[in-house]
Amino acid sequence: MKRLRPSHLFLGALALAAAGKIGQLGSNAIAPSEHATMATALSVVSPAAAAEGNEEEVEPQVCEAPEAVFAEIKRERELLVQQSDALLQQEARVQIGQEKLAADAQQLRDLKTALEELLAKVEAQQTADVERLVNLYRNMKPKAAADIINEMDIEISVLVLGTMPERDAAPILAGLDAARARAISKILVERSKLPGDQDFSGLRLQ
Repeated sequence: MKRLRPSHLFLGALALAAAGKIGQLGSNAIAPSEHATMATALSVVSPAAAAEGNEEEVEPQVCEAPEAVFAEIKRERELLVQQSDALLQQEARVQIGQEKLAADAQQLRDLKTALEELLAKVEAQQTADVERLVNLYRNMKPKAAADIINEMDIEISVLVLGTMPERDAAPILAGLDAARARAISKILVERSKLPGDQDFSGLRLQ
C-alpha cells in the first residue's frame, strides 16, 4: 500500500479549502436571484391552477343535446303553423258567415219590397172596388139600396155606408132595419176611436 506523503496531505487540504471557498462564494452570488425566482414561482398561481383548485366548488351545467333542441324548435314551429292555419280557417268561416248574413238581409229587403208593392196593388184594387161599389149604391134608389144592404154582410154594409158621402148614406140608412141601422151606426162610431177604447158589445143585427 502506497503511503501518502505530508506534502500530498497539505496540498489536498488546500484544494478542499479552496473548493469550499469557491462554493460559498458561488452560493452567495446566486442565492438572491434564485430565491426571488422561487418566491415568484410560488406566489403566482396560473388560471389553470386556480380552475383546478376550484373545480370541486363549481357545479357543472348539463346542456341538452343538439338533436333535442332541434326537435323542440321543430315542434314549436309546427304548433305555430297549426295555430296559424286554425286562425285562417276561423277567419274564413267568419267571412262566409258575414257574406251569408248580407245575402239574407238583401233577400229580406227584396221580399219586403215585393210584399209592399203587392199590398199596395191589393189596396189600390180594393179601394177601386169599394169606390165602384159605393158609386153603384149611390146611383140606386135609397129604398132599393137599403133592401140589398139589409141582407148584406155587416162588414161590407159598414164599409159601403162608411165610404159613401153622408148625404147619400143617410136615405139608405133610414130605409134599413132598425136593429141593423143601430148596429152599423155604433160600428161607425166605435171605429173612429182608438183600439183600446172601442166597445162593440151589445150589437144586435135583428
